[in-house]
Amino acid sequence: MACTIVVGYMPGAIGKVTQLHAGYYHRNWGFGLYFEAKIATELAQFMQSFNPVRDGFWAVVDDQIVGSIAIVGDQSDARRARLRWLIVDPEYQGRGFGKSLLKEAVGFCRESNFNKVYLTTFAGLDVARRLYEQSGFTIIREEEGSYWGKPVLEQTFELIL
Repeated sequence: MACTIVVGYMPGAIGKVTQLHAGYYHRNWGFGLYFEAKIATELAQFMQSFNPVRDGFWAVVDDQIVGSIAIVGDQSDARRARLRWLIVDPEYQGRGFGKSLLKEAVGFCRESNFNKVYLTTFAGLDVARRLYEQSGFTIIREEEGSYWGKPVLEQTFELIL
């Protein structure tokens, strides 16, 4: 089966996207239970309150989910959105799926008339950073923090639409 990008929720999405994040960040950054539980909880909350007018979810599927991205519309500022949960299974990296997912998400933001889209990440994810910067995102803040469950240099990127 060829990989396709599927729009919207599909059964198993919460578990699989959480698994992709937990596995990758544990192997490469030593993140553990705190991080996995945070991803699962926040992703489940997003799916439960999903509003297709302001929110978007896309998955790369090859019999199962091998990548994802989401847009969470800001409930307090209708002109702003947050990009979340961009990940591609390491076996599928280097094939342009991350770029395709990001293009879908930014396109949704433009069509939804958001003025800004932002994301939070941390220093050291150089491939992702290049992808964000090539798409027009700029870094607007860096600070030490432990949102991820252990101390890292947290970064906020923003794209003005």
